[in-house]
Amino acid sequence: MRLTATDVSKSFDDAVLEDVSLGVEPGQVLTIVGPSGTGKTTLLRLFAAFQPPDSGTIAWNGSDLWSLSEAERLRVRRKMSMVFQEPSLFNAPVRRNVAYGIRVRKPWSERLRLGVGGLVGNEPLAESVQTALESVGLAHKAGQNALTLSGGEAQRVAFARALAVDPEIVLLDEPTSNLDPRNTAVLEDAIRRASDRGVTCVLATHDMNQAERVSDHVAFIFDGEVVETGPPAQVFERPTDRRTKRFVEGELLVDSAVEPDPTEPSS
Repeated sequence: MRLTATDVSKSFDDAVLEDVSLGVEPGQVLTIVGPSGTGKTTLLRLFAAFQPPDSGTIAWNGSDLWSLSEAERLRVRRKMSMVFQEPSLFNAPVRRNVAYGIRVRKPWSERLRLGVGGLVGNEPLAESVQTALESVGLAHKAGQNALTLSGGEAQRVAFARALAVDPEIVLLDEPTSNLDPRNTAVLEDAIRRASDRGVTCVLATHDMNQAERVSDHVAFIFDGEVVETGPPAQVFERPTDRRTKRFVEGELLVDSAVEPDPTEPSS
């Protein structure tokens, strides 16, 4: 399924996104890069149908999500998962944390049959949890209390939980911003392998190196505007917009006004 934003704007106290148009193809890793506070998280939340845009459309395979009935929109949302910057795990074994998403997406009668543990006497569920934990290298910690994990391990469990529901799209908001290099590498590898299996991944990050490593396509967003899109090599090595060039070169972008280039003569 294809996920697209067309002429999307969103404001809170101030404008956060303005006339954003961006799409991601099935099985693609799209990375949205840009400084903090430029609208990356808001765009992910709109993609996830957590809230509607003020104008424009968020569409799933051509259908405007907010023109659907609530039940139809829920069915679409159940084909997506989201991983946040800070993992939220329960005081329970790792396997139960990973199984949680599967349980809540089942009908009530099935949830009651599975019970709190959700694994007893249900081999398909246990297999899904095991496969998801293996994908992030944590199958050996299935029985450990999730609250005793390191921060990096907890984030890997959060990603395993997102994968366990067999989503078509996974949205990730700065998932490695607080992780050490080893846990970062494991998560990046898991993202790429999920993409290889046909899962579409949309990743928001300010880390250009990470975007180069995992992405099929990159969108640079600044001050609520999608400034430039393309393959990583094009955006980072041959940017066409001066704002992208300044970001790639490590200059601090504090607002949408681009300072004059000192190498250019003034008019």
